Amino acid sequence: MTSPFTPIIEAARAADTETARAIMALSALDWAACGIAGQSEPVSQLTRALAEDEGGTPQATLFGGGRAPMRTAALVNGATSHALDYDDTHFAHIGHPSVAVLPAALAVGERRDKPLSEILSAARLGAEASIRFGLRFGRSHYQAGYHQTATAGAFGACLAAAELMDLTEEQVLHALGLTATRASGLKSQFGTMGKPFNAGIAASNGVEAAFLAARGFVSNPDALDTVNGFVQTHVCDGATDQPAEALLESLSHKFHACCHGLHATLEALATMSDLDADRITEITVFTHPRWLTVCNQPAPTTGLGAKFSYRTAVALALLGHDTAALETYSDALCADPAVIALRDRVKVVGKDDLKETEALVTLDGSEEGRVASFDLDAPIPLATRAERLSAKAAALVGQARAEALTRAIEGGDRAALTDAMARSA
Repeated sequence: MTSPFTPIIEAARAADTETARAIMALSALDWAACGIAGQSEPVSQLTRALAEDEGGTPQATLFGGGRAPMRTAALVNGATSHALDYDDTHFAHIGHPSVAVLPAALAVGERRDKPLSEILSAARLGAEASIRFGLRFGRSHYQAGYHQTATAGAFGACLAAAELMDLTEEQVLHALGLTATRASGLKSQFGTMGKPFNAGIAASNGVEAAFLAARGFVSNPDALDTVNGFVQTHVCDGATDQPAEALLESLSHKFHACCHGLHATLEALATMSDLDADRITEITVFTHPRWLTVCNQPAPTTGLGAKFSYRTAVALALLGHDTAALETYSDALCADPAVIALRDRVKVVGKDDLKETEALVTLDGSEEGRVASFDLDAPIPLATRAERLSAKAAALVGQARAEALTRAIEGGDRAALTDAMARSA
């Protein structure tokens, strides 16, 4: 039995490389640290309250402790791990794979008592597939207002859950067909609790669809690409051919606690040395025009706004504030006279010939001024990526818990992982 889903499933299975598996393990550390650090956020507390009020069979662990039915755990943990918006991203997918896929995989894995190695293997498959669904949906889908983390992510979450439930090929197609009618999430929620909730919706939808298909639920297995199917009704214009390479290998992890659109600029600044903010008269940031409507708030007054401001982020970095630290993005620093003065010397310019992952920064506005560029698509050695993610995890949850998470993931110890997740932040 084949369907429009089949080429994506087959390509995702074939992309099971050693590097992709290693990156999935690092993403598990990053995801868990973000979830632990985000458990006190309002969206996390409210979704937890929903889980506690509904009750149900305690099947899977929640960030911060307690257990809930696996579908509910996927919802709560998805929202919680995306609450800080500090999790991994794939620019081809235009979304955050781990916050949709890992909550689903872990919830089902706990329910079915699967070893952590199998959970991470299923998560790799789901994350790879979610990126490929994102490519299939394309830029028009995103520009029309759909949140790919929630839409493409739901399909990836479903495939991960289906793998752990040992569904047959036919059942997998029915599960994905059902996901096509459940996948949802709007960009209009950006800047509100609705954005991280979208990640929880994706994880929960994937678990639900796989569970129902496992018990005989029949859907339209052609629902991806048929008359009135997902592609036709959701403004999709992406590529139908599936790339041969493992797309998970080009996953980006966040090393700054702000919008990913700012990261290439901050990385470019980091390559410059001996910068004296007092002697810089003009800073120009060249970026892809797409980001001008995403993270270009000119004069934010709140810490949240600073996370979406080229001018403020550049000023913070040049003044020596740690852009990887959550506390850097504060209302107080937005009102700091030194930050404001330097911020007002920053000019942001859209440049069509730059990739969405690139930035170019010039200082002092002259041929003699300093110039630096950075492309987030540039490969990062695994050892370097692991070192930076370990440091990030330690900053988020403390050195001891970060080391416990690392040992659990590297040792395949699911109980140790969920124990670290369950403790209060």
